[in-house]
Amino acid sequence: MKGYVREVAQRVFAQEFRDSNLSFKDENDLYAPQYLLTPTGAKVNRLFIIGTLTETEDIGTDSEYWRGRVSDPTGSFLVYAGQYQPEAAQMLSECETPAFVAVVGKPSTFTTAEGDILTSVRPESINVVDADTRDMWVLDAARNTLDRIDALDGSQNNIIKAIEHYNTSKTHYAEMVLKALRSLKEDSL
Repeated sequence: MKGYVREVAQRVFAQEFRDSNLSFKDENDLYAPQYLLTPTGAKVNRLFIIGTLTETEDIGTDSEYWRGRVSDPTGSFLVYAGQYQPEAAQMLSECETPAFVAVVGKPSTFTTAEGDILTSVRPESINVVDADTRDMWVLDAARNTLDRIDALDGSQNNIIKAIEHYNTSKTHYAEMVLKALRSLKEDSL
């Protein structure tokens, strides 16, 4: 029997995550993991984000279903939690905004009637963190993104797939990283 190995939670900035729209499975098995491929080639089954929880709202009709907005220096992630994520839903219902939060979750995509693909996060966990932890995440996400940008010249399957699908601009995502890093400097002034 094959052992269970949890996927690494990728560090991706909100702007790149929201630019992502290519979902796929490596296998045809019904239970095979679903991935979201980002423009810089991150193969995301799990995501680790830290940002400012700026708003929460119960959007459920029959039962509680919470939506939260978590902002990083490049944009914002939408986070949805309901009965299948009870701890995360409780956190969204009780957390005072604004607050720095760490979220581990699964990427989710939704295709609108117009054909647009919207991304969101289904949280496995949400925890309040401090500003230093948020700053460390920004540095870590910047380092990971720059590593992926450097690898865009490579021949790995995911890199080729990302470049073909998104026509990825290295400059665009390098400027995104620079914007994120500048925000740390501005926050310290």
